[in-house]
Amino acid sequence: MAKYDKAILVGVDGSDASYKAVWWAANYAHHAGLTLHIVCAYSLPSYAAVSFDVTYTSMGDDKAAHNDAQTILAKAKAIADEQGVQATTLIVTGDTASVFVELSHNYNLIVIGNRGKGGLAERMLGTTSSSLPAAAYCPVVVIPYTDDSGKVMHLNNRIRRVVVGADESRWGVKAIETAAEFADHWGAMLTVLSAVPNLTSMTGTGASGIDNSEQNSVMESYLEDLRSSIRPLHRKYPNLNITESVVEGSAIEALTQASKDNDVVVVGSRGRGGFTGLIFGSVSQGLIQHAVGPVYVVPRKYVESAKSESEEGIAQTAENVPEVPLESVKGIQEVSISQADDNTAKGLSDIIDPPDRP
Repeated sequence: MAKYDKAILVGVDGSDASYKAVWWAANYAHHAGLTLHIVCAYSLPSYAAVSFDVTYTSMGDDKAAHNDAQTILAKAKAIADEQGVQATTLIVTGDTASVFVELSHNYNLIVIGNRGKGGLAERMLGTTSSSLPAAAYCPVVVIPYTDDSGKVMHLNNRIRRVVVGADESRWGVKAIETAAEFADHWGAMLTVLSAVPNLTSMTGTGASGIDNSEQNSVMESYLEDLRSSIRPLHRKYPNLNITESVVEGSAIEALTQASKDNDVVVVGSRGRGGFTGLIFGSVSQGLIQHAVGPVYVVPRKYVESAKSESEEGIAQTAENVPEVPLESVKGIQEVSISQADDNTAKGLSDIIDPPDRP
């Protein structure tokens, strides 16, 4: 299969969170003139279970699961149809996260929903929304369903404000470039945000007793460095409204707060997923758990693949990520889905097609 140069892949599992991801992906595809592919992945247990009468019974019914997947895809397709997008629908059997990693070789963007917020168990055991951004070969957008208090989040159908976390790593630099391109495409304002250590709480460096003028001088120095680093963006996107911001504190806290006032938060990922990310700290993983808006993650593998190709004199684009033939992804099948009835589409819209924020 040739790489889908202008295609977005969105995953759906029947949860309201995944339908909301379809809504966002379809809205973006409609605005950008992109193709939308919707995939439902499921796996069947490969073991038998002991029933109450101590006999062994087979676990999992592939036909029933396949039918359920078609029902889920029909609802997802109804959401896309309402956005004016004719989506391709796929069914894949296998471990969901692994399937998406394989498929990420062939798409320029993957969109997934995030069911819940926080919770040690969820981060320890891993979910597609927390593990995929660390392993994907293309950017991943994670769509929140609720905030930390369980309130359903409402998203704009027009991107007006974008914020990106700035750092000096390769993936951090790529995140800024990606955010600028994304914001320019939407005609949105871009804020480049850099989080620096809390100066007033630092000890052993002589900073614990700094006065306001000294603190302002240090912050201004950080700000000037940030402005210098993004000057190429002003030349490349002369019509893009770019604001630089330096704040004290952790990047996770700063970007989570920024997610309240921006439509999309862009961040680079060092590739620390699962337990490692939890213990050593991952900005992207922490942000995904607490942001109240879409988080656009630029994965490390995506950046490294592009860099590897560029070292051989090839342009740095997503198209350089090695392709994985679609037919090599075990159990993948394109299915024809009938259009859902109007009542189904309307019921879903009441949940995941919210009005614009002021």
